[in-house]
Order: sequence, then C-alpha cells, then structure tokens
Amino acid sequence: MKVRSIARAAAALALICGVFTSCTNTTDKAADESPAKYVFLFIGDGMGAAQTAVTESYLSSLKGENGGEELCFTGFPVLGSCTTYSADRQITCSSASGTAIACGVKTLNGRLGLDPDGNRLKSIAFDLKEMGYRIGIMSSVPVNHATPASFYAHNASRDDYYSISMEIPESGFEFFGGSGFLDYRGKDGKSAPASEVLESKGYEVCFGESEFKSESATAEHLVFIQPEGREGDADNYEVEEMREEDSSLAEMLQMGLEYLGEEQPFFVMCEGGEIDWAAHDNMTMPMIEAILGFNEAVRTAYSFYEKHPDETLIIVTADHETGGVTLGSDGTDTIHWDVFKTEGKSDIPVSKEENARLNAAAKIGWTTDGHTGAPVPVYAIGKGAERFAGRMDNTEIKGKILGTENRR
Repeated sequence: MKVRSIARAAAALALICGVFTSCTNTTDKAADESPAKYVFLFIGDGMGAAQTAVTESYLSSLKGENGGEELCFTGFPVLGSCTTYSADRQITCSSASGTAIACGVKTLNGRLGLDPDGNRLKSIAFDLKEMGYRIGIMSSVPVNHATPASFYAHNASRDDYYSISMEIPESGFEFFGGSGFLDYRGKDGKSAPASEVLESKGYEVCFGESEFKSESATAEHLVFIQPEGREGDADNYEVEEMREEDSSLAEMLQMGLEYLGEEQPFFVMCEGGEIDWAAHDNMTMPMIEAILGFNEAVRTAYSFYEKHPDETLIIVTADHETGGVTLGSDGTDTIHWDVFKTEGKSDIPVSKEENARLNAAAKIGWTTDGHTGAPVPVYAIGKGAERFAGRMDNTEIKGKILGTENRR
C-alpha cells in the first residue's frame, strides 16, 4: 500500500469531492498539541483495508475501469496502520477494541469500559466533556451496541444491553443516535421500556426525524432512534434493507451537528456498524453499500471541515477487520463484478449457499465469518492529523486526539 506523505505538494492533488471521489487536503499545518475544536472520530466496524479496496474496485467497475476510484476518506493526506489485539486475545471483539480506542487501555474481549481487573476506565468523551466539549455518540446500529457503548458504558458484559442503556443518562452527553435499542424492555421483556427510563432522567428520546425536528429545539439532552427502533432486538448479524422512513447515517450525523451547534467545541463518534454485520455473513454487496453509506457520513463531516479547516480534525479507522475478504480468489487476476450487478442486488435476499456461489463466481474471497487480527488503516485530515501517520496501536488513538500521546 502506498503511504501518502503529509507534505505532498498541492499541485499533485486535485480537491475533488464528487459522488464517488475522495476528499483531500493540501495544506500543511503547524504543530499544535491542543485538541481540535471540532473532532470527528469515525469507526467503520470490521472495515479493514481490504474492505475499502473491494468497494473502490466496485466503484471503478461502474465506470468500466480496473481501479482509480477513491472513497472520500481514502484520499485524506495522512495514513497510518493500527494494531487491534485485545488484552487476552490476538483477535479482538468490538467491545475490547472500542474500549481501547475510547479509553486508551487494553481490556478483555467482551468488556466495556473496564480494565482486565474490572476497574472503571474513562473514555475520551468524558475527558473532552470536562474540557467543555459537547458530545455526540451515534451509530447505524443500536445505540447500546458494543462500539458506541465503549464511549459511555462500563460493564463486564457487552451483552448486558439493558444495563448499558441505563448508562446513557449517567454520561451527561448531549446527543446519542442509533437504529434502536437492543433489549428495549430487558432480556426478559418485563423491564420498563428503555426510552421511558431515559426520559424520566432528562433525555428526550425521538423516534424518527419528524420527532427530532419538533423536540430538538427545547431538549437539553437528546437520543435519536429510527422510527421503528423500539424493537431493536433483531439478530446482530442480520442485514436488512433500509426502510424508506429511516434516516441514513449521514442524515443522522447532520442532525447531530445541528443539535450540537458550533458555538462550543464538540466531539463526535460516528460508527458504521452494518459493515461488520454484512462481513460476518460474507455478503459482498451489502458490505459495499454499508461502506458507501459510511462514506457519505464522512463526506458530511468533510463539508464541515471545509468551513473550519484550522479547527477541525477527522479520523477514520476501524475497530478490527471482519471476514478476511480478498479482492481476487483462486489465482484470478479479474473480478467479475457483473455477477453482482445482475444477480447479487442487496435488496434480493439470497441463501447462504447462493451468496457463496455469487462470491465464487465474482472471484471475491472470504476466509472466515469472524474477525481477523489484521491491522486496520487510520485516515486523518485537519488539525493534529499528522499524529496519525505511521504505525500505532489502538490504545494510542485517544492520546493522539488529545495531543497527550508519548511520542516514539
């Protein structure tokens, strides 16, 4: 993989931000150890370098090319590589990696916001909250799922969804967003609905954009959930077509930005969760579409960055790689994207066997239905972006954002 220099010349770059093109920057900034006023941390769950390569190959095929198309974030001027192992496993889970990113400490697989000895950890969101930042935590999957929960919850089990939901009001963070609540009424279905508990503790819970528009102006703390998100108890790895009334991740982020405002500094963690879910099932086209949706959310942040280039930092990374996807299998040098274009549309459900046939025919290889230990890329642009160049561990991301990391 070619590593782009931070100081690449302006003449070598075109500032392009079209439908399927990258978002790039050519301006070098003087070193400044203080955190940016506006910080965006994007986590593509399960999105390793191969996932982005597969997506860009597909985009290139739409233009009849073998390559050349870029996602918004792959054109960022700073590129790093991040290790992801947990405290007890070479292959991490999302809660352990999310905790490492958020809190800067390795922990055991399955834990959230706790170190291996069970001590509570402090996430970067709490650090920045104390510094006067407004906080937004959002995801395309349930708001109490592992990655978003890593930034506000403390639990020995990532599957204790109801208790995790109860920590939302304890955080004091201003904005939360997600597709729904897992265990909305507790695991036994007999607990008070999560939204009712949150509202009793001062959080306005809005189901859908219309409720957001009517309630956001007066709410001091807000949780945005998709219209049917009360029943967020579907199988974690189920890939479903987005409902017409649902907001995209980019639209959710835009709502969060409108709610947080620009007067105070803010920190936003925005996760693309379905990337992982599709990769667990080795579903190539749903994975690509999830990455494209994630990319549009990054583009929303990039548009904000263009208005505030000296005050904004955008980081895009992953908690781990999922599926071991390969752009090419069986010794081929050609990817047959036409197979998916004609037979593999994501809105047409296919069986596991049919999905495997499509992957084989297209020459897209998968090695596992779980996570892998491959390092993941880190893309950055803006104030302090230079800190994210080169090799790092996921525990270093927190310090790099804050400007407090120990330099090697």
